Parts: sequence; C-alpha cells; structure tokens
Amino acid sequence: MSLTIRSAHATEFASLVSLEERADAILVEYLGATSWPNADPDRSAQLGFTLVAEMEGVDEGNSTLVGFAQVLLPDGLAHLEQLSVLPEHGRRGIGGALLEATVTEARGRGFAELTLRTYADVPWNAPFYARHGFVESDPDSDFHRMLVTAEARLGLERYGRRVQMTRVL
Repeated sequence: MSLTIRSAHATEFASLVSLEERADAILVEYLGATSWPNADPDRSAQLGFTLVAEMEGVDEGNSTLVGFAQVLLPDGLAHLEQLSVLPEHGRRGIGGALLEATVTEARGRGFAELTLRTYADVPWNAPFYARHGFVESDPDSDFHRMLVTAEARLGLERYGRRVQMTRVL
C-alpha cells in the first residue's frame, strides 16, 4: 500500500464530511462528549487549501481517502482548521505526513507561521502537534480571537482546556 498526499479535488469535498465525522468519533468518545459540532459540509467554499491522504491498495486495488488537512487563509494568516485521519488508518504516520505536507504547502505559499487550536491534554492533539514543532501561543489577531469566541459558544471548553499553537515556518 502506498500513500500519496495531494490537493483535494472539487469532487472529493463531500466525502470529507463523513471522514471527519468518523475521525471525530474517537475524540468524542475519549472526551465523553454528549454533543459535538457537525463537520463542515462546504469546505470547498473556504478561502484556503485542502490536502488529502490517499492510500492505494486498501480496497481491491482502488485508492481510498484516509485523511485530510484543511488550512484557512484569512487576513494573511495560515490556520490549520482540521486534520483528520480515519481511525482504522491511525497510528501509521499518516497524520504526521499530512501535517508536514501542510507545513510545506503553507511555507511555499509564503506564510511565516501556521496556527491551530486544539485540546491541550488529548494525546493525539496538543502533544502530537508539539512533537511536530508547534508551541502554545496567544490568540493575537481578530481571527484567532474570533475562534476562541466560537469555541466558547460551542461549549468546547467543558471537555478540556483549549489552546492555540503556532509553528514558525
């Protein structure tokens, strides 16, 4: 089986919703969450870029999308909005490969840093990103402060401490 990371095709965005929901199910269970925000059904309308991880040979010689990363590009910033890998393909380096491809793409587009928001104490959240060069940072832009407000409105803090992290590119 071989892994390819590439830009998402317009026809693939609909399938990313179910991929994200399947990946989120593990987080929801880990947190004991009683409700969870729905996946964004219209990622293709967002200003930014989306990379997919495609694995060949998973399903009778066909290729299968096993993960994706979406980066938003508001106000001259690069922000990793979502990184998801199907649970049955987890712990194989796919998330790390997607993250590094995302860093390379953002750097190639001229961005000096990449930010994200995540749970501080979930092992495959902040500790994972820290191993990849991200450090905790303060929300220092209108966009980042808007994310903090949106997370509060969704009640995400009730499941654990949320943090912003930044990686210098």
